[in-house]
Amino acid sequence: MVNGITSANLGKPDYERALHQHRDYIRALQNCGLEVIILEADENYPDSTFVEDTALLTPYCAVITRPGAESRRGEITAIKKAVAAFYSQIETIEAPGTVEAGDIMQVGSHFYIGLSERTNAVGASQLIALLQKYGMTGSTVALDEVLHLKTGVAYLENNNVLACGEFITKVEFEKFSLLQVEEDESYAANCIWVNGTVIVPHGFPKTKRLIEDAGYPTLAIDVSEFRKLDGGLSCLSLRF
Repeated sequence: MVNGITSANLGKPDYERALHQHRDYIRALQNCGLEVIILEADENYPDSTFVEDTALLTPYCAVITRPGAESRRGEITAIKKAVAAFYSQIETIEAPGTVEAGDIMQVGSHFYIGLSERTNAVGASQLIALLQKYGMTGSTVALDEVLHLKTGVAYLENNNVLACGEFITKVEFEKFSLLQVEEDESYAANCIWVNGTVIVPHGFPKTKRLIEDAGYPTLAIDVSEFRKLDGGLSCLSLRF
């Protein structure tokens, strides 16, 4: 994983520290009441710890994506096999479409899909058609500044959206109650709601307080080594 794709200038990840942080992440999910399945490491794919990008798991079907980063496309083989243990309905994104699920935010039965360097319009159209096939809906959100949609926005249920940067003024999110993350804590916009608790990255006290003031208990987890690879809390798991 130390050789994963990155645009950050934060140095190489410390592998041993990353292992420790990953164990803490697993414990946090378990403390929120989840059963955690740990997949075997695949040394052929340095970015494969970011399993979120390779599949969208909905209540009715699983969609195996086609990552925009060509070096990651082989990851879907192992993910499809793992997902098949839980889903009988499995769909796939086909070329020339690309989708990475870090660009997808679920709000009830609707899915917001970020159009980014990793998710193109063809892939988004395929995904929307698949969602509609199962009685769900999707819409696109153009991205200008960030890698993935969920780099800068997170749905915390109860009509609350945590957002920063370009997402503060997006018309697509006007109907929500916006919790605005300050620019100096923008990394903390990527957090995850799990059974009523919000797991947040460690080291961002203003954002943690903002979420708590909105009525959510929080768990803070240090993911500094994954940040060095443009990864955040949501990237490290497929939650369903």
